Amino acid sequence: MHRSAPQIPRMPWRDCAERHRGKKMKRHMGEPFPNVRTDDAGHDVVRVELAERSYDVLIGDGLLSEVGPLTAEAVSGRRAFVVMDEHLPEHVMHTVLNSLESAGFGTTLTVVHPTEANKTLDTVDRLLHEIAETAHERRDPVIALGGGIVGDIAGFAGAVYRRGVPVIQCPTTLLSMVDASVGGKTGANLMSRTGLRKNLVGAFWQPSLVLADTGVLESLPERHLRSGLAECLKHALIAGSTPLALDPADAMFRWTNEILLKVRMGDAELLRRLVSRSVALKAAVVAGDEREEAPSSEGGRAILNLGHTFAHAIETIPHLSPDGRSESSPLHHGEAVALGLVCAGACAVHLGLLDEESLRRIRVAVERLGLESHLIGLPPDEELIDRMRHDKKVLSGRLRLVLPTAIGEAVVVEDPVRESIFAGWKAIRAGR
Repeated sequence: MHRSAPQIPRMPWRDCAERHRGKKMKRHMGEPFPNVRTDDAGHDVVRVELAERSYDVLIGDGLLSEVGPLTAEAVSGRRAFVVMDEHLPEHVMHTVLNSLESAGFGTTLTVVHPTEANKTLDTVDRLLHEIAETAHERRDPVIALGGGIVGDIAGFAGAVYRRGVPVIQCPTTLLSMVDASVGGKTGANLMSRTGLRKNLVGAFWQPSLVLADTGVLESLPERHLRSGLAECLKHALIAGSTPLALDPADAMFRWTNEILLKVRMGDAELLRRLVSRSVALKAAVVAGDEREEAPSSEGGRAILNLGHTFAHAIETIPHLSPDGRSESSPLHHGEAVALGLVCAGACAVHLGLLDEESLRRIRVAVERLGLESHLIGLPPDEELIDRMRHDKKVLSGRLRLVLPTAIGEAVVVEDPVRESIFAGWKAIRAGR
């Protein structure tokens, strides 16, 4: 039995969500995903269908060595501005630059320090001035080489320079492969006296191509791998509420749980399949609601934000860390998302939308990833709610939370009662 909560009437968004699910074609986990194919080189290809803005996401080992010819096929310009994560190994940089130059591109490289505190308009301004000094034209691509922060700010620079130039996303972390590089969201944080405000400035600007070279993940630090797996877990928790409509709804969750240990032990083939299925799920959602404009009753692209309103509030507090030690701060995005999933589950339990056993399964799944499901040093609930109000999904001053209703299913809830939000935060407070 879950904790007692006031009885709430059956909400319209429940009926709408169930009608919406009833119209979807059910697909079993063992079947090929409908929007994934294999090219002649053996790479998985996911098509993001957006009319004239459609593009391919290529997934597989060795793709960065082909970035030159693949970019040449995707764009007509021949001057490439490469924005690179300063932590990437030199051999990755040389692989990309050599491939581009062999394909006839003139190249300019700049590096960025990829932290949330550095994901600002000042950094974007620097990139824009550097791009302008290369006589970059409208057909010439900006290439993002790095994790999600690099992809966001390079993509934003590409979106606003000359009112938009082609962007090629080359994600090098698991998190950026399954999330930030796909869907066209770009942007930067704003700084305030209380901390950063996540992604309040940005643009929807679809890339011309995404190259997810899973080979680079072999050297990814364990903490970064776990962070990316948290985003894969999020996808599994919403899979039944997406256009893919897996049957049963928890099929992707159970499959993801089954392979987690093998992926963490270095099974490259399972990791590639995990990336492909996560990308396929996100691509299907984006194709149906590119600019996140669907009403709450339909979910739409907002459903991808399960746990994220809680997570973004956590990320605005830079001293928090997974183990309470200052040298481990700030939290990585995936670590915050994992905590946000637990918060969202507990909030849903308090509202009577989710049962306690499903919340337990969510928490256990987070812990199986090697991630924390509790946090030391959270500020008071009222301060946390104030931070949540800066979330991009807020409408007319009211919070909109994506909450699970079962393993594999979620809905958008507008203006939930404060006590339920407090219950969400209580679920992750260490020593509660």
